[in-house]
Amino acid sequence: MVLSAAALLGEFGAGATSIDRVLAHSNAPRGSVYYHFPDGRAQLIDEAVALAGDFIAGLIDAATQADDALTAIDTFFGFWRQRLVDSDFRSGCPIVAVAVEANDDAPQLARSAAAVFARWQEALAGLFLKNGLPEERSKRLAAFVIAAVEGAVIMCRAEESTVPLEAAAAEIHELLAAALPRRP
Repeated sequence: MVLSAAALLGEFGAGATSIDRVLAHSNAPRGSVYYHFPDGRAQLIDEAVALAGDFIAGLIDAATQADDALTAIDTFFGFWRQRLVDSDFRSGCPIVAVAVEANDDAPQLARSAAAVFARWQEALAGLFLKNGLPEERSKRLAAFVIAAVEGAVIMCRAEESTVPLEAAAAEIHELLAAALPRRP
């Protein structure tokens, strides 16, 4: 159910990710919702945010194992490009879906989304730091990369084209190539 909720968040947004929709998508029995998620929909969405956040953090962590910041960032953009194309531009980021909605009845969801973004930024900042950039610049660039990817994904969905993502990827690649110290 959590996996289904994460997928539905990315495609339909938080407001449209209802318990009924999750049950239909996951083929889970209705009683399992109340058993596994006693706090209801908010708990299910929160756990879906954590799962999706962990998944993307794992991709970032795997990409950063190469020690090459340019390759890691190109891989990160490549993941989103493939996700958009494979879903016919229907699937975006489930974390953004939660972050942009008011969630007055569950304010912890925005905090969960913020924590996921911070985790991703920390991983990227660590990569940039490891590649020779100062700590403060590493943090700023990490925030910029996450913001650029997320914004580009939103634009790609609206335009049904990878052009915004390709443009963001190319600009960030050039920016990093110029900013990173040359390796011998």
